[in-house]
Amino acid sequence: MEYRNLGASGLKVPVLSFGTGTFGGQGPLFSAWGRSGVEEARRLVDICLDAGVNLFDSADVYSNGASEEILGAAIKGRRDKVLISTKMSLPMGEGPLDAGSSRQRLLASVDAALRRLGTDHIDLLQLHAFDAFTPIEEVLSTLDMLARAGKLRYVGVSNFAGWQLMKSLAIADRHGWPRYVAHQVYYSLLGRDYEWELMPLARDQGVGALVWSPLGWGRLTGKIRRGQPLPEASRLHATAQFGPPVDEERLYAVVDVLDAIAAETGRTVPQVAIAWLLSRPTVSSVIIGARDEAQLRDNLGAVGWSLSADQIKRLDEVSAVMPPYPYYPYRIQEGFARLNPPPV
Repeated sequence: MEYRNLGASGLKVPVLSFGTGTFGGQGPLFSAWGRSGVEEARRLVDICLDAGVNLFDSADVYSNGASEEILGAAIKGRRDKVLISTKMSLPMGEGPLDAGSSRQRLLASVDAALRRLGTDHIDLLQLHAFDAFTPIEEVLSTLDMLARAGKLRYVGVSNFAGWQLMKSLAIADRHGWPRYVAHQVYYSLLGRDYEWELMPLARDQGVGALVWSPLGWGRLTGKIRRGQPLPEASRLHATAQFGPPVDEERLYAVVDVLDAIAAETGRTVPQVAIAWLLSRPTVSSVIIGARDEAQLRDNLGAVGWSLSADQIKRLDEVSAVMPPYPYYPYRIQEGFARLNPPPV
């Protein structure tokens, strides 16, 4: 297993980390993702640790806290061998204090997560969404308070816009509060929006990407093909409405190239798709999920080898899309391009 620094921090993380959204299986979305209980979760954690994967990512909204509870039970007795990442800010109920990143909410939510996880600290806490109703100074000063209390080691965000992240970093610098060192983002061969603004920001500011849904919301598993119906066992029947939209013809074009490269390398389609992500700038770790041992072992096969420059180029070309304004002039007009070269 390869390890990289998480952004500009000193924290070393494995290039593959494990997402625990499949633990618990409560609600229409998470039940479709997976239903792992404690025993199965413990077995998946065993496999991860044997492979050198020691970073486990969760969130309070995953199965209404059950994911954190099961993760805590699965790592019991070996807390010193793992890194725990979890997220909060999304609604956990209908009440006025059940959502957001206010001081009241963060203090209560961190204590609740610690109880569910059965630990005294969180290695990486990420805000799951930007809270436009709470001043950034209140958010960051609260995170500073929690870090000084020893409850947090590092902080990050997820699904922030560029201006939201940059403004937060500037305010943190001004007051000497903890900087966000991670941004958990959607990034895949089917969703390259991260490259337009967030990747250049991450390179400039030292923010490491933790990639969620590297297989394009389950579309790059190798089971979806042009001219064939969606497999009956596909979770997309239940979850497609919750995920990023994808143009079908572009999906099939990407899969065609993935198929060809998989044949050339003797790897699987998911392994090739993940290996492409591991070659991208600012990516600290790709979060893999698995409903069972077979899926996990297949995803773990994405490390220990590399795509050739030609193979990366082919994947780049087939997955490329024209970015929206104001980014497209910097891709297609010479004068703009000379001033701002693309990040990749």
